[in-house]
This record gives sequence, C-alpha cells and structure tokens, in this order.
Amino acid sequence: MKRILIPASGAVLATGLLAAGLVGSASADSTVASDQMAASAANAKAIADFWAENNGAALKAAKESNVWDSKADVAKLQSKGGYSSDTKPGVTAPIGGEKKATAKVQNVNVPKTIGKVFFVNGKGEKKWCSATSIQSKYRNLVSTAAHCVYDTASNADTMSKWVFVPGYYQGKAPWGIYVGKTAYTHYDFEVYEDYDRDYAFVTVYNGVQLGGGTARQVSKSEWDKHQGIKDAKDVEITRAEFRAGKLDPTKTEAYWVKRGTAPEATGPDYPGAEVGKVEVDETTYKAARLGKGNGFKFGEPVTEIVTDSEAAAYKANAEKDAKKYPAKVVQDARGNWTITHYFVQQWYRPGSDTKYFKTVFLIVDGFAKDAGRLGDNVGGQGFAWNQPTGKPVRVFGYPAGPHPDGNKNYTGVTPKWCYGTTSKKLQGSAAKKIEEHVALKCAMTEGADGGPWLVKYSNAKRLGYVNGVTSTFNDQDGNGRVDYISSPYFDGETNTVYKAAASAWSGKVV
Repeated sequence: MKRILIPASGAVLATGLLAAGLVGSASADSTVASDQMAASAANAKAIADFWAENNGAALKAAKESNVWDSKADVAKLQSKGGYSSDTKPGVTAPIGGEKKATAKVQNVNVPKTIGKVFFVNGKGEKKWCSATSIQSKYRNLVSTAAHCVYDTASNADTMSKWVFVPGYYQGKAPWGIYVGKTAYTHYDFEVYEDYDRDYAFVTVYNGVQLGGGTARQVSKSEWDKHQGIKDAKDVEITRAEFRAGKLDPTKTEAYWVKRGTAPEATGPDYPGAEVGKVEVDETTYKAARLGKGNGFKFGEPVTEIVTDSEAAAYKANAEKDAKKYPAKVVQDARGNWTITHYFVQQWYRPGSDTKYFKTVFLIVDGFAKDAGRLGDNVGGQGFAWNQPTGKPVRVFGYPAGPHPDGNKNYTGVTPKWCYGTTSKKLQGSAAKKIEEHVALKCAMTEGADGGPWLVKYSNAKRLGYVNGVTSTFNDQDGNGRVDYISSPYFDGETNTVYKAAASAWSGKVV
C-alpha cells in the first residue's frame, strides 16, 4: 500500500507533509476519507434549483470531464506489476437481484441505474461524468470515479454543486435530480491523488423532481427579473398571428420565425433518405455506375431542342462556369441545336417547412417536489471485490470526448457499452501513481469515466455487480485512437470504503 498511516498520537510517519493537513483529511478508519458536499437540505435544494433553472439550461451547457489530456495522458499500457487480492472475493447483491436470473437474453439492455453526475469544477466550468446507482442500506448511493468527485486539477476539495441524474437525456431528469450529501473515497486518493484508488461512493438526498411545481405565464420583464425556476416554451402560431405580433408593441411575448431546415446530404441507407439529382458533364456520367448510391447514374440523359439564341447563351455561360453549366450543346447537320443534360444521384435527409412561433414565458412556483429515494426509483447494482481477471465484464458510460487524433465518434447524448474480459494490463503513469489497474479493450472516450464495470450482468434484470469504474483511456497500438480503458482493482479496501458509504443515511431535500 502507498498510504501513510497516522498513529493515535497524531505524529506523521513521513517528511515533507503537514500533519495538520493529513489529520484533517483522514477519517477514523485510515482507509476511508469522507467529505461533506451539500451539508443541509436547504443547500441541497439550492443546488437542485441551479441545475433545473430555465428548463435544465445548466445541465445542457455542461461538457464531458476533461481530466485526461488526450495527448499527454493517453498512453500505452504496460503489463508489469499488477494487482494483488488482499482478502477473499465477495459480492453484495443488487437491489431486486437477490435471486439469480434464469433468462438468457442476447441483446444488450441498458441498465436503468446509470446516468450522469454533474458538477462545477474549480475553474467554474460545468462538467459531467458517468455513474450508477448502487446497493446500500438506505438506497441512496452512487458509484463513480474519484476524479469525478475531487477537483485534482485545481487541488481543491470536492466538486461544487454535485448531482446525479439517472436516465439523463438532453436536459431532462425523468427520475429527478439527486444532490450529493457525502463523498466517500479512499484516503490515498484524497491525500495523494493515487489513481489506483480512483473510485468514489456518494450518498445522495432524496430526488427533487423537475417540473414538480405549478407553472404560470408571466410577462417577459417579470420573467427576466425572476431568480427561481422558470421556463420558456415555443408555441407554434400562424403566419398572420406572427405578423400581428411583430407589429404590436404591447405584446409581452417575443415573436420570431423559425425557418425550416435545409435538406442534408447523407447516404441511401439513412432512414427516410430521399434521392435527388445533381447535373454533371458527359464524362462523369459515363463513368458513373448503375445502382443505388451517391454519384451513381440518375436515369437516362435528357435532351432538349433549343433555339439558336438559347444555345448561344448556354455556351457563353459554360465558358464562364463549366461546373454550373455542364450540359453538352450540339448542332446537327440540319442546323438544329440540342442541349443534353446528365445527372447522378445525391441522397438527402429531408428538410422541414418554415414555421412560425412565439415564446410563452413561465415561472414555476412550488418547485420542490420529493421524488423519493434513488434505489426505490431506479434500483441499484450490486457490488463485488477481489474478483479474478479474465472474466466477462460489461461497461456502460456516456463517451463524448475526441480521440487523441481529433476524431470524435461519440456525442455523449446516449449511453454506450463495451463487453469483454478484463486483463492485468496497466497504465504506466507515474504522475498518477498507477500500479494496480485492470484493463478492457474498449474505444469509449472521456465522458464515460466513472461508468460502472459490471460482472455477472443480467440482461433480463438489467442488474449486475459493480467491480470497477472507468478511470483511464489508453492508446495501446499507438494510432491516435483510444482502444483500452482501465479501472482500479476493487479489493478489500475498496469494500471498506463502500461499506462505510452504504450504511450512511442522507434524508430528504423537502
């Protein structure tokens, strides 16, 4: 262990560290560190309001965690060293998963327990990581990465305004917002930022339900002054109503036109795609293939008979811009002019028509509605420790960050998953003190950090056992793309931290 223990006398068995700082960080158990996040229900409600205001505007504005520098930190894994079990393997059953599932399902059902944790870091930036609800005595516990709880970049305490939103989707919180009360981590991470202990268990208050209050329509000026929960909705109107509203200065709503979207180029396999035609020259047309696809032939050439002046005008335009006027102009033996047009396919995602809207401004009174306990609403995964590697594991998360080479394959909007067997490959990072990670072949990027590694996952029940959390992202073959992720090894000390958190009560916000 790399931990420095503190004797009962308070003397520190190391040099270069302040005893007062260590004593202030450690709990009664030298393995467990705990810190208050939202110390009171009133504080928790203010945090929930912050994220819920303006129809979840702060939630929508948040970006994926960026603890890992895609060029400096995404490195090749090393196979030396490895973890060592410190006690016998053990498991804690998930909520609703006390009995083994008998159904075998081939497709992957995303667990209801996963979501995003949102927070404000030391720079004032709104960020998020992935996380899951996990089994606990009071059904109030979240599992994530420790670097999604502590602000290591600014060497600060816990992240500000920390909340968990299970099932989050584009500003919506279907089961409510759960404000963090107390964060439990390993002492080595809090004090030394040791990423071999990059895991955290956070107790949360009962959820606060978005839209739980009563909305009333107000004027734009009253809406601007209001400091509480408010919303603005777009209501479709007719063109005549739009014109009348624009001309009437007494109107309190803001009127504007929302123009339809233009068609977007795509491939023939896109759902609902429609084919259009693009005019090309004769050579390009003859080289095009038959079939279905962009650049393939679109029907037969179209020939039109034109007058002398029309032919002359077209030829003049073609001399100025051949790409815009690619048709073939020919005069036959009798002096008749023809213009032949050639077309290839271009597939489009259809656009939409122009529509008119007005804004209705709403203030939400009596917002604070209790959503109940986290585990009662979405369930909770089990917990496992000291498990051997080489066993199947399913990892879930919301990847969004770009690969080191700049490619951005994910959006972070919907959860993704990876499946495989774990190995003892390690991230060789002296700066982050990593010596005991396990790895999985997976291309997920930042935003997925904190997401659960589930063993014995049941598709039927959507439940398994948390046996790791995504901590690092690695480029094993050196091609500038993440191909392995890693997790701290969950051992007996991880179980000690988990048990301390799993027995802690949190309570209600209202």
